[in-house]
Amino acid sequence: MHWKNTWTPSEEIINASNIFKMMELQFFETYEELYQWSVKDPAGFWRDTMDLLEIKMEKKYDEVLDLSKGVTDPVWLKGAEMNIVDSCFRNYDSAKAIIYKEEGGEPEIVSHQQLVAMINQIANGLVARGLKKGDYVAIDMPMNIKSVAIYLAIVKAGMVAVTIADSFAAQEIKIRLEITKPKLLFTQENIVRGGKTIPLYDRVVEADAPPCVVIKTGDVDPELRSEDQLWENFISSNTFFKSVSCAPSDPITILFSSGTTGTPKAIPWDHTTPIKCAGDGYFHQNIQNGDVVCWPTNLGWMMGPWLVFTTLITESSMALYGGSPLDKEFGAFVEQARVTMLGVVPSLVSHWKNSGCMESLNWSKIKTFSSTGEVSNPEDMQYLMNLAGNKPVIEYCGGTEIGGGYISGAVMFPAAPGTFTMPTLGTAFVLLDENNEETDNGEVFIIPPTMGLSTRLLNQDHDQVYYQGTPVINGKITRRHGDRIERLPNGYFRGQGRTDDAMNLGGIKVSSVQIEEILNSLDLFKETAAVAVPSAEGGPANLVIYGVEKTSDLSFEEKLQAVQKAIKEQLNPLFKAEDLVLIDHLPRTASNKVMRRKLRELYKEERKTGQYD
Repeated sequence: MHWKNTWTPSEEIINASNIFKMMELQFFETYEELYQWSVKDPAGFWRDTMDLLEIKMEKKYDEVLDLSKGVTDPVWLKGAEMNIVDSCFRNYDSAKAIIYKEEGGEPEIVSHQQLVAMINQIANGLVARGLKKGDYVAIDMPMNIKSVAIYLAIVKAGMVAVTIADSFAAQEIKIRLEITKPKLLFTQENIVRGGKTIPLYDRVVEADAPPCVVIKTGDVDPELRSEDQLWENFISSNTFFKSVSCAPSDPITILFSSGTTGTPKAIPWDHTTPIKCAGDGYFHQNIQNGDVVCWPTNLGWMMGPWLVFTTLITESSMALYGGSPLDKEFGAFVEQARVTMLGVVPSLVSHWKNSGCMESLNWSKIKTFSSTGEVSNPEDMQYLMNLAGNKPVIEYCGGTEIGGGYISGAVMFPAAPGTFTMPTLGTAFVLLDENNEETDNGEVFIIPPTMGLSTRLLNQDHDQVYYQGTPVINGKITRRHGDRIERLPNGYFRGQGRTDDAMNLGGIKVSSVQIEEILNSLDLFKETAAVAVPSAEGGPANLVIYGVEKTSDLSFEEKLQAVQKAIKEQLNPLFKAEDLVLIDHLPRTASNKVMRRKLRELYKEERKTGQYD
């Protein structure tokens, strides 16, 4: 019953879709023909996608795709010179680039012309400080007008943006700064969210940040370190700046994604990665000129840069809200900004459903929703669809190291809540069981090449992480990803969570090891294991902590409280442990590795018996 279609596109919607436009260009009768062409001829597919998106280059490529070094190390747009920011401002000057609203404030509209002027002022400020092409510049800010302009200015100046989520604790910020060693960091004094004032600059200072440019949020100038300066003293008055020309493979952004170790992977994006972002948004979310896209996110997560590049390249607008998306005020902003595509994480929808906070609003302008970051609960997604008068949810799953999605939906096809419709155009994958045999319910392995796939990591061996030990299937090299997917009887797909020791909590990927290192430092446990256990009703996973306890006078409730406090203060205040299970010993393999999969299964089984209810 979970995969029953509840929305079916009209012929008008199908014929007006961006996918149908590509089908007409290629004279394809069916979507399947288009998809097969996109993976069999990746050079042709991405060439025509770039033409549709009007990607600009200072010097055109000699070759779209060079595989002389193999499919695991492709060279895209060989010989080209470009700056991807130049492809972001083809719309007319007065077109809306950003619609922004602070919590409790009034909406602001920033035109393309205004955004370009601000970007140029910031780029000139960077150069005036002596920074040059290739230098790393960090951003630890919420998603707002200034942070978007700073981000694009860094890229336009040929520099590399190190983006750090504004929710991270000081220690997690410090780890990311130590990996990248940026020469400058942009931040702001405080964040106001959910009626609370959160000191951001102080947290950055605690993380031993490099020299900072600080945006004040109050009426009084904050007290700064001697090496830091206020925004007003940094920004240039010069509104002209010529984009710095780069090779397509030059990095533009360093993003972080947790794997199976305690240290996050530092993943570079280059000037071709936004083409993957925009291609996905154009084809699968069907974003078109004049649309308004809202997706509560941050530049520290891949959906932040995804949102910036996708909206600007597709000539749509981004709607940014400065407060919490949990409350009705956010929903009122969605209505007021006339949002046409609203992105979510499933746990956010679950909150809306439980609180009913969005039910009195008029979301009739919404044409599609899109959901990513966690496994969806079908009932919650059906609820979301009904908030806008039964509009489809485009399920979307991928990763930072993919630059977008590998599996999605599309408005050309009926929508079944909580399910994916197809692989994304230009991307192929296989599902394999533990014996590396193809299956309908197994681990996802990507088949390279496709634009957007990472080819290097700053702090780990890329080939070892993604390719070592992966099987060759039907003569094709496969790339490890870590998701588990089920193919349903009707050909659609459902997410099953992760197969490795990483987990998604509230749409944020985190390693079990990261959590365990924090909890093992408490004088409460001999050792711990953090596992993500799927909800009994389906949907987002819950964090469960197993602990081998030391002798202590603390009650169970006090131990759980200590666990919650440590996770929130040392890792991320958005994370929460749903349960603490005290155990005599952790199950281990012969090589002494903790068997987290066995703990997940144990928890699910004992939950069925009511032991953990």
